[in-house]
Amino acid sequence: MSEPAPRIPTVRRPQRADARRNYDALLSAARDVFATEGAQAPLEEIARRADVGIATLYRNFPTRQDLFDAVYLGEVEELCDTARELAELPPWEAFAAWVDRFAGYIATKMAIKEGLDRDSETVHDCRAAMVAASEPLFRRAQAAGEIRPDAEFDAVLRMLAGITAATYVSDAQRDQVIRMALDGLRTRPPEPSGAAA
Repeated sequence: MSEPAPRIPTVRRPQRADARRNYDALLSAARDVFATEGAQAPLEEIARRADVGIATLYRNFPTRQDLFDAVYLGEVEELCDTARELAELPPWEAFAAWVDRFAGYIATKMAIKEGLDRDSETVHDCRAAMVAASEPLFRRAQAAGEIRPDAEFDAVLRMLAGITAATYVSDAQRDQVIRMALDGLRTRPPEPSGAAA
């Protein structure tokens, strides 16, 4: 009997359209501000970038921890949605596009890592949901002969997380390193017979 699919955590957005717009603007601004200024960035800066008052921020996120949790849940939710949307693309193209989105998720997670309780049920649920949504893209590319057969998804996640968490002189350099890692995952065509050893 197969295990039930993990519960996919979701961000609880307000029902009213204007409140939902403010909420989403705050999440987007928080993601950007935390990425550039770290987890202790001023909440006033997040409200300013979202073009709302600080009272609106506190009405949606009474504590900094509430904001961390919502940003993290939003990233996981988007990563899971992206994985499902990419399933329509050819196997390697889908996996490579997912890697780009995963790099964004890791960058956000690293920016707020001090605010996340890694042992919490929410973080465990998020990881399980992310793996359940994303691993099929990896398996499909591997089954199509696009990814080397000895690669394991968990090892690939760890490799990509390490690459994304490293320090680079520019985004272009980080992207180049990710491309090289992807090249290492791809199945190589066999050497022509008679090729030099």
